[in-house]
Amino acid sequence: MAWDGDDLAGQRKRSLKRQQAAADARAHRALRPSRNERAAQDLRRYDSLARGIMGQLSRATNPAHRSMLESALKSINDEMGEG
Repeated sequence: MAWDGDDLAGQRKRSLKRQQAAADARAHRALRPSRNERAAQDLRRYDSLARGIMGQLSRATNPAHRSMLESALKSINDEMGEG
């Protein structure tokens, strides 16, 4: 079988592409937060949202607006209790 430089170059390119794809996949997996990290992020978001609603609730004077804010706060607290 004769030596074919183009064939070897093509094999090398395919090999490098596979290696790069595998490295990209490993890097992508490393960037994804774990289940515990996602839960902590969710808790921080809920806490931030609840604090914002409580601030609005302390200033709200319209009964309908207060009722809507209380309902939203209850929903957030229920959601936090489930998590």
